[in-house]
Amino acid sequence: MQPIRTLVVDDSVVARRVISDIFTAESDFEVVGTAPNGRIALTKIERLKPNLVTLDIDMPELDGIQTLGEIRSRFPGVRVIMVSNLTQRGAAITVEALFLGASDYVTKATHTSSPEEARTYLSEQLLPKARAIVGSPVVGTRTARPTVETPVRRRSTASPAEIVVIGSSTGGPNALTEVLSGLPGDFPAPIVIVQHLPANFTPFLARRLDAAGPLAVHEAATGDRLVPGEAWIAPGDHHLEIHATSAGFELRTTDGPLVNSCRPAADVLFNSASVACGASTLAVVLTGMGQDGLAGCRSIRNAGGQVIAQDRETSVVWGMPGQVTGAGLADAVLPVTEIGAEIVRRVAVVRR
Repeated sequence: MQPIRTLVVDDSVVARRVISDIFTAESDFEVVGTAPNGRIALTKIERLKPNLVTLDIDMPELDGIQTLGEIRSRFPGVRVIMVSNLTQRGAAITVEALFLGASDYVTKATHTSSPEEARTYLSEQLLPKARAIVGSPVVGTRTARPTVETPVRRRSTASPAEIVVIGSSTGGPNALTEVLSGLPGDFPAPIVIVQHLPANFTPFLARRLDAAGPLAVHEAATGDRLVPGEAWIAPGDHHLEIHATSAGFELRTTDGPLVNSCRPAADVLFNSASVACGASTLAVVLTGMGQDGLAGCRSIRNAGGQVIAQDRETSVVWGMPGQVTGAGLADAVLPVTEIGAEIVRRVAVVRR
């Protein structure tokens, strides 16, 4: 297998060296060049033809967002990972970059005790994401390809769906936009979403999705009551659960341990939905690394609910939906452009 040709773009000499060293230490990467700003980066992309670009946000002459736009326009096959910080401004720009076509992001360490700790923190994010995005197997994990299991036997007819739960990760913001835009403004069920993002990123995601489609989208908080035709996103660094109360369904956030190395985790949301909503649950698993959502989909299927998975061709990374599909848990495996209509079809059954 050919190494992943990588271009490192950052206005900091130290950052360029650290990121380059992380890749150079791995046999499946080749750092073909570096650039201190976007303008130079575009010239080097044309000449060096990298598969992957790591792109800093704040740079002189041509910043990360401007550079990303040029890459998507001129070099659509090149995958881009944004290198962000955890400030509010960094979060807002990174979320915008994800909507504009960045494949994923990594965050710089802000409270580490040493340069080596900061390097390890960045490396642990960067290498698995880079491998997954470009298509190389994720070395040392059990989630590089879907597990094949005997499909769960379904009843001849499924119960109508009354609540929709969605899990997504790498490539999720654009997939969520596509799915939610395919739903009508009078959609007859509530939607609850887990997208893997840090704490101060999810408010910007909620606002962006709210502005992009017909449904009202909120960042979830404990005590929120679910109502039809609206969507809630799990706040970063908190799990989100659905609970049945005498007044209806209610959301609760928790700061429990990581699940699948994630918080929020789709499995936590899905498992709670299987208990609270049972057979009336429709789970949707969109593009993303790893296997988050697999156990939760199994719980939903065992409760009589339904599962839709995004297909390989339209996923940035076919990890999460691939695991669900390989386990035989998906009622439908569809391009992202068709998932909205399929949700409407499965939820609308309850109104017939």
